[in-house]
Amino acid sequence: MKIAVLLATFNRKDKTLACLHNLKSQEIPEGPDLEIFLTDDASTDGTSEAIQAQFPETNVYHGNGSLFWAGGMIQSWTNALSSKADYYLLLNDDTNLKRDAVKILLNCCSEFYTKHGSQAIGVGTTQDPDSKEITYGGRKLFSKYKPQSYRVQPGEHSIECDMANSNIMLVPAEIVTKIGILSKEFTHAIADFDYTLRARKAGFSVIVAPGILGDCANDHAQNWKSSQVKLSERVKYLYSVKGLAYKEYLLFIKKHFPLNLPASFFKLWLKTLFPIVYDLFKKAA
Repeated sequence: MKIAVLLATFNRKDKTLACLHNLKSQEIPEGPDLEIFLTDDASTDGTSEAIQAQFPETNVYHGNGSLFWAGGMIQSWTNALSSKADYYLLLNDDTNLKRDAVKILLNCCSEFYTKHGSQAIGVGTTQDPDSKEITYGGRKLFSKYKPQSYRVQPGEHSIECDMANSNIMLVPAEIVTKIGILSKEFTHAIADFDYTLRARKAGFSVIVAPGILGDCANDHAQNWKSSQVKLSERVKYLYSVKGLAYKEYLLFIKKHFPLNLPASFFKLWLKTLFPIVYDLFKKAA
């Protein structure tokens, strides 16, 4: 059995090296072969050189500095396809896996296939290393017509969800054969939600594995709505692919929640132009 591990990095040498060290120390049963495919998007902190020195077996590819997360992962995944892996493990480079994370994901996907006769994407839940609060993982939709969702709390057994972050995500090859890899329509963070929703539409399941499988701090911006932030900066954040990703988010809504497109358009602008009003509106909803 072969597992192709997919990563993308940019100027996070220490975090990337820590991630790779944790990956290499995984307690997995005899048999699975981990091959790493990593895209360094023109880092200037010596990331590639350090990886090649400490992990020379890693397949390292290079970007031009404008790939962002999804673009880097697409490049890694595209190159990994020739490995004919049985599974593709998407892993954020700032995520430190628990020592048995890969084993739990493999067992989770295998047990699901044995029970249901169909493949499922296995999702690992992460927590903040300091506060221990859950940061990333699976999410359940409140309604299939709206994008609003809530975080799945991992339990003792796997739990089905609707969409998920790919900080830790194991994708069986059969699913990749059917729906392909991440979409080039999305530059950064939306790509994983789109992929898991596409998988569900194709008849596959997305399941949250038991327990916490890794540490990963929430690195999403939190203060962009502050009254001290100028309107021009809020508009810039609206269009930024690392912010609200205006055009790509509306495309995501059009693809998966078309009836919610007018409401999503209104909320994005309300959130940007009148953030305090938006917060009041959100609380009242």
